[in-house]
Amino acid sequence: MADPVSDTNLQYLKSLYPYHEPASSSDVIENPWYLVVIVTLTAGNRPEAVPLVYKYVLDELERAQGKFNVPEGKVYSEKLLLSRKFRDAIFKCGMIAGYSKAINALASLLDATLEELRDTTRQRETALSLPELEKRGQKFFRDLYGETADDVQKLLDRIYPDMGWFSNTIAYGSVYGYTDILNQLETSYVLVGALIAADTPRQINWHLNNARRAHASFEQTSAVRQIAIKVSQSVGVSWRDGVPEVKE
Repeated sequence: MADPVSDTNLQYLKSLYPYHEPASSSDVIENPWYLVVIVTLTAGNRPEAVPLVYKYVLDELERAQGKFNVPEGKVYSEKLLLSRKFRDAIFKCGMIAGYSKAINALASLLDATLEELRDTTRQRETALSLPELEKRGQKFFRDLYGETADDVQKLLDRIYPDMGWFSNTIAYGSVYGYTDILNQLETSYVLVGALIAADTPRQINWHLNNARRAHASFEQTSAVRQIAIKVSQSVGVSWRDGVPEVKE
């Protein structure tokens, strides 16, 4: 896949994720294949490719809106939601990919986004106290990691107490735990894509399992893994010990 963002290759990547044919325009937004593509491109340091994926999905949405005679007000709200999903996926993956890469991807995306589809106010509740964020983060962490939450948290606290606190309060309390744009499963997919591009198998295993815990099927989770591998390979990522498989 020499050019991961050609129309042909994007259509191929989309076909890897098991999803029904759109029965409404919102189905275009809810098919999460593009989230995996853009975070893998971000982590793989290809910010200039992100706007091409955005244009591809936005064009697909506009065609579906025409096909299903979507009212004008809903046309705008769907386009805004799609734009926000792109932004929030990149923002969330920055915890893994590095914020220099996330900033560059967001800057590239901004240039491709119409003025009325940009955000000018913060989406997250920034007035929450640190104890409130910590409480929220602990809940989201437990929802995500399920029965493995205690073991993972003990590891984070043991390697460096500040890491345990930061993960609960900032990463999971503010960044990942904000689910008004990307839900828990979409967030898991974002993390899987970025982690595969980063070649960190321990965490890949964690979040493949977390996707399954969030009710992704074996086939869906395997497709996310495959999409991330294909895009990673196209931007020059290689893996020291391979990429963990999805557990049934």
